[in-house]
Amino acid sequence: MSSLKDRYGFTLLEIIIVIIIVGVLASLALPRFFSTVEYSRSTEAMNALGIIRESVFQCGIVSNNVVGCDNFSALEIDDPGLVPGSHFSYAIAVTGANAFTVTATRNTVDGGTSGDLVELSVSGTGTSRSGTTAFASIK
Repeated sequence: MSSLKDRYGFTLLEIIIVIIIVGVLASLALPRFFSTVEYSRSTEAMNALGIIRESVFQCGIVSNNVVGCDNFSALEIDDPGLVPGSHFSYAIAVTGANAFTVTATRNTVDGGTSGDLVELSVSGTGTSRSGTTAFASIK
């Protein structure tokens, strides 16, 4: 007969303790991981906003104002929000002769929260970037 000392394996208690430890570590790491992934998606918006901004400037060069440069057909570029898998939809609002705001609104692709914003405002005094909720730390 074999003694208890000759048996190999883990007890149920040891397995449960390991599962609890892994669960605690996952609960600490996953929220940070998801917020980092979501924030990294803002680079998609910032790149597209930069392209749209330059296109609005180019559109406004002819008449020395950006009135009428508030849609993608006038800019002669494709709407980056229509690309399959895009995480944002984009809008252009002309607020003056040489002032406009381009807004990227997060959609629900890949679990996004609809309504989160990344905004780029251009005026005579310069350019400012801002964001809401997941993108609030954009400067």
